Amino acid sequence: MNQTELTKLVMAMKDKELTLAFAESITGGMLASELVKAKGTSDVLKGSVVVYQPEVKQKLLNVKPETLELYTAESQQVTNEMVMGLKKLIGADISIATTGLAGEGGSETPEKPVGSVFVSFLYDGKAEEFREVFKGNSESIRKQLVEYVFQKLQGVLEEHYDR
Repeated sequence: MNQTELTKLVMAMKDKELTLAFAESITGGMLASELVKAKGTSDVLKGSVVVYQPEVKQKLLNVKPETLELYTAESQQVTNEMVMGLKKLIGADISIATTGLAGEGGSETPEKPVGSVFVSFLYDGKAEEFREVFKGNSESIRKQLVEYVFQKLQGVLEEHYDR
């Protein structure tokens, strides 16, 4: 999204008096960094935590060691626990967590190739999870994911809060 589109998104959230928080692994702070380009972000964004290493996911977001061991740090299960921990930590109306594989050397398999990304949303007592596989280099995968998250957030606002 460009700055104008992001500002519209932020203003829609502000009008609905909604707050937002991110738990970022694969995106490494890019979601928050992009969002702050929009006008009015300080009224909406409560915070973002970058939890790149498994130990930090455990310590800050209460991701269970068993979950990490059983499913790996780059999994939907871990992302789901991240978003629940984020809700407890920051208490935003909409919490979003991201993990995934932007490059080789992680937990990639034929079923979970490089480019696999996992996103969890928690809002209004609902949880939604998304899995996609993006193509390209690590920077391209991260940029595609950031765009994807903002598009999904726009959809959540339109579907669940425009009533």
